[in-house]
Amino acid sequence: MFNLILFGPPGAGKGTQAVKIAEKFGWKHVSTGDILRAEVSQATPLGLKVKSVMEAGHLVSDELLIEIMESVFVKNNTVNGFVLDGFPRTLNQAEELDKMLLKHGQKVSLVLALEVDEAELVKRLLKRALDQGRKDDTEEVIKNRLVQYHHHTKPLIDYYLEKNLYREVYGQGSIEEIFSQLCEVISL
Repeated sequence: MFNLILFGPPGAGKGTQAVKIAEKFGWKHVSTGDILRAEVSQATPLGLKVKSVMEAGHLVSDELLIEIMESVFVKNNTVNGFVLDGFPRTLNQAEELDKMLLKHGQKVSLVLALEVDEAELVKRLLKRALDQGRKDDTEEVIKNRLVQYHHHTKPLIDYYLEKNLYREVYGQGSIEEIFSQLCEVISL
């Protein structure tokens, strides 16, 4: 089983590329945000836990996220791969993901990061904010989100570099050009 983690700052096009990769290789696209919303809307036992945490105004714990990820892996054990989009976000999540995968005789196969110049990210996110009517996404707010992303992602990058699993792909150009580069790295 091929387990791909896709990293990228807000506005890098990670979600778009994750869907395309999953379609091309026949893998399951796993977005933690989508999973959380689905579990809650289906009122599953996990969804009820998540709902109560979110209604109390708390973040979903790493332990609960891993439980949810494990549920996804178990439910989809016939697929030949996963594209993890937006997970892990912390070093603890990465370590717990490794333990959970090992328990199921699996491991992370590759970590790909979309690298995009900050000016381009700001431009994309301002356009997206305008298109979606999100007045709270100012240039200052966007730049702060990017600083936070890099701050939190650096330990993850180091973790996966040490395991020789981390690769970067330049995330500027057309969607198809970037997709082609990602597929090239995956196929090595």
